[in-house]
Amino acid sequence: MSGADQTLSQLPDYASSHGSPGVATLSGGQPVDTVTTSLTAGPRGPLLMKDLIFLNTMANFDRERIPERVVHAKGAGAFGTFTVTTEEAKQYCKAKMFDTKGKKTPLVVRFSTVGGGSGSADTVRDVRGFAIKFYTEEGNWDMTGLNTPIFFIAEPMLFASMTHATKKNPVTNVRDPNSFWDFFSLRPESINQLTVLFSDAGIPDGYRYMDGFGSHTFKNVNSNNKVFYVKYHFLSNQGLRTLTADKAAQIAGADPDYSTRDLYNAIATGDYPSWDMYIQVMSADEAEKVKFDPFDITKEWSKQDYPLKEVGTFKLDKNPTNYFQDVESVAFAPSNMIPGIEPSPDRLLQGRLFSYQDTHRHRLGPNFEQLPVNRPAKFPVTNYERDGFQLFDNQGGAPNYFPNSFGGPVMDPKAAWDYNDKISGSCTIGRYDTTTDIYTQATARFTSMDDGQRDRLTSAMAKSLSGAQSFIRDRMYGVLAKVDQRYSDMVKTKVNAIIAAQP
Repeated sequence: MSGADQTLSQLPDYASSHGSPGVATLSGGQPVDTVTTSLTAGPRGPLLMKDLIFLNTMANFDRERIPERVVHAKGAGAFGTFTVTTEEAKQYCKAKMFDTKGKKTPLVVRFSTVGGGSGSADTVRDVRGFAIKFYTEEGNWDMTGLNTPIFFIAEPMLFASMTHATKKNPVTNVRDPNSFWDFFSLRPESINQLTVLFSDAGIPDGYRYMDGFGSHTFKNVNSNNKVFYVKYHFLSNQGLRTLTADKAAQIAGADPDYSTRDLYNAIATGDYPSWDMYIQVMSADEAEKVKFDPFDITKEWSKQDYPLKEVGTFKLDKNPTNYFQDVESVAFAPSNMIPGIEPSPDRLLQGRLFSYQDTHRHRLGPNFEQLPVNRPAKFPVTNYERDGFQLFDNQGGAPNYFPNSFGGPVMDPKAAWDYNDKISGSCTIGRYDTTTDIYTQATARFTSMDDGQRDRLTSAMAKSLSGAQSFIRDRMYGVLAKVDQRYSDMVKTKVNAIIAAQP
């Protein structure tokens, strides 16, 4: 055991005192055959709403915290404008916000850390949230992205477990390296993102000096109803800056709101930050033929094969007038899409389509999109939804049923989204594993680093891994060895040195 820190023994003590594990069940007690794989239409197909195990898992997960966000609790935000700078996106997407060079669309952005609570420090080693709400003429488009182009897992069924493993131990209420490394060593597809997290990029120097990514693959449809698959990139015009672990720890003690303060002060003094939007594009035919899964969020697309195409730029020039009203109450959901932008078969994206809207209704109420910061540009909306908590507009005396003969809103066939996915009759419904070719990109990432970068990466990882049980460490060394033997050897040597130096 590591010194006298008893928090590190909670999980091992539980395992040793409870014998064999019980059978996993639904909330109603029914046994389940899996807690790792969701039900999809084919190995690359979308999720099915009849997957009761997934729905039970996510519906309960979304209600575990109130009123703080389950993830992305600590954040900062600002308002600004997106401006189209090229005609590039128009040929791939029929969304009206891209139809004219120079066209402007108002937006709000929220940056965040992911794992910590609302009182945590801005400079922790963590993935950063990079969420954008575009107030378009066709409704709100939410890009719920990150500062990395990839993610730890591709299977949405595992999202709740991943979050549990990386947040505080429910018994000790402190972070536990056993749960963290136990989970990720058992899910080696995470090694690509872990290599990013423990590299220099794991601690950005404030929110202005990091890039943003949609991370998921999205389906775009142009005015001719031709399908393309697209990844969105937002590259910082301030450049990229990171903090060393020592400097980040120093700042966390002196100014835990460092990144929030930096963003607010920059905008207040007229030093408006901006990001350029680029897209990578893959045709539907290419997606059918490529050897890798283009919808796997744990992988990047090659920029050589799918080069970045410039679309526009956004600038943040207005600070929130009230943090709770404008930042804490803003609600982003991947399901907020506009005509021309649709979900791809990206499995994690499919799972988030349900999860985010559901958690907002729990956290803010069923009418959360009537809050000023969440309202679409054309408000009040016209539909057949009524009543509920925090109601701001109940659409007067308009009928609340359809069809009707009394002036209720009518359907517009021209506004139909193009759901022309080829599913019916072409695949077999089943639970398909997402873990394929999980080491290639991590190997390329590690070998592309210089000696200093590899030294800092392995030092940061060793510091965290040293707190885990020895059998978990050994398992993780095996994962790292499949990336590069040097990776494993360097981390193992440093972990052993840390343990040997302990009293």
